[in-house]
Amino acid sequence: MSKVVKKDYLDEAVQGFNIRTAIEEASRCTLCHDAPCSKGCPAGTEPDKFIRSIRFRNFKGAAETIRENNILGGVCARVCPYDRLCEEACSRTGIDRPIQIGLLQRFAVDQEKLFDMNILTAPEATKEKVACIGSGPASLACATKLALQGYKVTIFEEKEKAGGVLTYGITPARLPQQTVDFDIQKVKDLGVEFVFNTKVGRDVTLEELKNQGFQAFFIGVGLWKPKMIDVPGVNFDGVTNAVEFLEKARSNDGKIDVGENVLVIGGGDVAMDCAATAKLVGANRVTIVYRRTVEEAPADIEEIKYVQSLGINIFSKFRPKEVVGENGKVVGLIAEGTDDYSELKLKADTIVFAIGQAPEDVKAIAGVELVSTGCINADPEKGATNVEGIFAAGDIVNGGKTVVEAVAQGKDAADSIMEYLMKKEGAK
Repeated sequence: MSKVVKKDYLDEAVQGFNIRTAIEEASRCTLCHDAPCSKGCPAGTEPDKFIRSIRFRNFKGAAETIRENNILGGVCARVCPYDRLCEEACSRTGIDRPIQIGLLQRFAVDQEKLFDMNILTAPEATKEKVACIGSGPASLACATKLALQGYKVTIFEEKEKAGGVLTYGITPARLPQQTVDFDIQKVKDLGVEFVFNTKVGRDVTLEELKNQGFQAFFIGVGLWKPKMIDVPGVNFDGVTNAVEFLEKARSNDGKIDVGENVLVIGGGDVAMDCAATAKLVGANRVTIVYRRTVEEAPADIEEIKYVQSLGINIFSKFRPKEVVGENGKVVGLIAEGTDDYSELKLKADTIVFAIGQAPEDVKAIAGVELVSTGCINADPEKGATNVEGIFAAGDIVNGGKTVVEAVAQGKDAADSIMEYLMKKEGAK
């Protein structure tokens, strides 16, 4: 996968295929019977079918395969961990290298946008009203499947824009906002209504929504409570967390002041996003501090390579010991080696903790049962909770996984909601 060093925060890092290179790549496919790549896709996007369509210049057919199975086809083409899913399963791996499925999916969706293809059409919404709480990947997938079957779906979103983590939590280097907006528009085109700046449990209660005629509820609110390390100095000005840092950068198109020296604590994709963001908005020196080895880091290898291409250093096997400040402002970090001997002292104008997120209190939404982590205790396959008529999926259930897994779980939850409503109707 070719990468280019970005010059602007809003530029996309990876170059896509053109028609010639897309067909060349698709022609490498061995056209497997019972293709393992399709079995490796949690959302059931069927890569083997859209690759075959591209190979024979049927770009609309490729776009149809993707969009019919995954409403977030454009998003997943950019943020999906292909190397651990469909590309890892690709039969071509045993010959030379796997087909670049992600770039081919991106090409097909780009063609859909370029030629304004109208692929999905929803019937008139004559069935029951369903409320989806949160507008992240799981809710968008759930709402889409319900709308395609004629249900009246409304998505309630606390923030002013839809997308959840897609809009507020990923750097444009990986996921441009226009890609998110394009996929979400496809949901809106199906008749799904969006209500923004409305937090269920605060601005409107579940009982009030029931009185408005909603018959079933889906919770897909994601994880928005940042985790922090309890070390001296974390309250100094200039110390922040990944959620706030990435949201601030995206909301201001990268026009934020981070200073000359930025430290990022963590080793996941979110940490890499924070580091890349810091570099691209103007920091002179960006450093990642991670408590394990680079090989053990949960971040995708391509994201690690990308931040390194930007000149970002990674200090592995070090953990924060103390945040150093002067006059209430952070000036540096002291980190200790996991060997209990080494020590590291780094200058910092901004320190970003990207060590994971936890759920906010969802008890205010509904009296659903929670697990010890604060996530909702829901059936991982059907999304059903302990409260009748309330379903949940995505990060608020699985604790934070991939976008494509959230899409898959949202689709499964939609099936359960339809089954529930049909039984409820039949019992009358």
